[in-house]
Amino acid sequence: MRGIALDIGSSRTRAWAPGAGVFADVPSGPVRRGRVTDAASQLRLLRRLTASAPGGDGHDTVVMLTHPVLARPGEREEARRMVDALGPVRVIAVDSARAAAAYAAPPGGGPLLVVDLGAQLTEVTLVVDGLVEDARLAEVGVDDVPQTGRMPDTIAGTAADLVSDLWRHDRTGAVRGALRGGVLVTGGGALRLDVTARLAHLLRARVRLANDPATSVVRGAGLMLTSVLRHPTGPLSRG
Repeated sequence: MRGIALDIGSSRTRAWAPGAGVFADVPSGPVRRGRVTDAASQLRLLRRLTASAPGGDGHDTVVMLTHPVLARPGEREEARRMVDALGPVRVIAVDSARAAAAYAAPPGGGPLLVVDLGAQLTEVTLVVDGLVEDARLAEVGVDDVPQTGRMPDTIAGTAADLVSDLWRHDRTGAVRGALRGGVLVTGGGALRLDVTARLAHLLRARVRLANDPATSVVRGAGLMLTSVLRHPTGPLSRG
């Protein structure tokens, strides 16, 4: 049985396979704010990617598919149906924050804040015991801001505002604990050191960057996929 992890972002589509790692990192088809707007075009891209993956054309494959944390059920179902057309054995959906945490969470456990600075979305997620406790989303990303001195203030400020809103609604102290432990920053915006430095200043917290933060989501999905492939009789969520 083959396995492929897919992360369909607003700007880039990335694919991972056991033994190959990230074997594709290409421009996405028509995707707007994390939502596929032309399923037929994106499906053609996915068929090319899965055909180039180790093991064949995508049939008899388990696909681990990531989605934005706050994607609506209908949006998740549309994406799953699109990937179903590849003919895999099973499509398992996982949100991007849990995937990133699976790859880059610090040792020791505890609550974790995941800040995803994407091309067209900024997401902040509180992960507790491996589950999403709460999340916030802003439909603005690094592609929306001119590559000028305004970017650090705009992007970092947006993320900090989302964290502040999480904090205001937190009744358990988990956000405070997560800030003490350091904030995990992922997405292409994490490659901008001026942005992450500004975010650390605004939050008064340490910022943790995964190795190659732009691909941390698909790498984490790959780790989760590997666990599924090792235990094929275990429960699988269609998410």
